[in-house]
Amino acid sequence: MGDSMLREIQRLRGMTVGELQAEWQRLYGEPSRSRNRDFLWRRLAWRVQELAHGGISNRARTRIEELAPAGFERARTPNMARAAATEPPAPKVVRLHDPRRPTPGTVIVREYRGRQIRLTVLDAGFELDGVVHASLSEAARAVTGARWNGPLFWGLAQRKRKS
Repeated sequence: MGDSMLREIQRLRGMTVGELQAEWQRLYGEPSRSRNRDFLWRRLAWRVQELAHGGISNRARTRIEELAPAGFERARTPNMARAAATEPPAPKVVRLHDPRRPTPGTVIVREYRGRQIRLTVLDAGFELDGVVHASLSEAARAVTGARWNGPLFWGLAQRKRKS
């Protein structure tokens, strides 16, 4: 690193938050959203070096985009983040089945007070004696008249004892 670049970085290190924000405006061409002094001076020191040495090469930038096409927002400079905001967002992954819940069609059989109870798991709820309940807890309450942890009542979970 050249002496002038080191002096510039040291000058940044001694600035107040307000001065760093003004320098951010000058170097990036947009206002800073941060008031964190360490963050500002580190990013500005990086920017000074980037301007002096030319930043990352186009080849490296292309390779980064090949490896991470969706991008990594924290690693982007402010101007790159603005360009990425115009791209359509990636589709959200929708989980169709809660892994804690039995698959639809499963019949859970439980003995309660001398009576055998059969609960059928549906796509949207649980059927008990011809009535559809929204949750295992609701179905357990219909059987007992008391509030129960549904998975515990139906034998799908174990009670965790404190030692």
